[in-house]
Amino acid sequence: MSILDTNKDLEREVLLVAETAGYLWQAGWAERNGGNITVNVTEYADEAMRRMPAIADPFPIGLTLPELKGCYFFCKGTNKRMRDLARRPMENGSVIRITDDCAHYEIIADNPVKPTSELPSHLSVHARLIANGSSYKASLHTHPIELVAMSHCRRFLEKDVASNLLWSMIPETKAFCPRGLGVIPYHLPGSHKLAEATIKEIADYDVTLWEKHGVFAVDTDIMSAFDQVDVLNKAAKIYIAAHSMGFEPEGMTREQMVEMSIAFNLPK
Repeated sequence: MSILDTNKDLEREVLLVAETAGYLWQAGWAERNGGNITVNVTEYADEAMRRMPAIADPFPIGLTLPELKGCYFFCKGTNKRMRDLARRPMENGSVIRITDDCAHYEIIADNPVKPTSELPSHLSVHARLIANGSSYKASLHTHPIELVAMSHCRRFLEKDVASNLLWSMIPETKAFCPRGLGVIPYHLPGSHKLAEATIKEIADYDVTLWEKHGVFAVDTDIMSAFDQVDVLNKAAKIYIAAHSMGFEPEGMTREQMVEMSIAFNLPK
């Protein structure tokens, strides 16, 4: 029996994760076990879920996060593939609970699938979101090909250079990703330095580009986080396609982008 059998709200959220995982695989952004998903599902924790015992010994997070006391998360499992998460989410992911000391987590369902090795980074971001009163509940790490390719060019790692370029490629980029793309210099994957840098950048951007690695995105749900990355990567594709045709794309002018921002009440 699965925890989803008696908690339909949680089931709906997990199935949204599964659907998104399938899109990530189909896009070519989730090779082998690449990428991670962590969703705060505390709002779906009914009394039966809160009474569930741990099915494995507590694991240390590696840091103490008091904002997460008593919180529940659905997480993709470590060394698990997005394509498998899409088909069998509760065999390739798990529901975890943060313990009262706020320094450990315990798995409560369905199987003892240990979450991603980058869980400290994800949980650190979720703690900051809660502390700031944000409505964002989902975090996504994935490897969008064109955005990662752009991160190998030093020019695009300068503050807001990539944001302005991507906004200029197609009007929808500014409309659907109005906060743009933050950039984080290379840090060891899963490290506290990467977590700290991401927390800082997420204050100003919903999507951040990890140099030569991938992106990290947050939003109200996992599909919305995927949508932001999808829109930004589409703009990157347009830029790269123009270059492959042998010319530097003209892009929308600054005046055109300001005009659109005013028309749609977006940040200028």
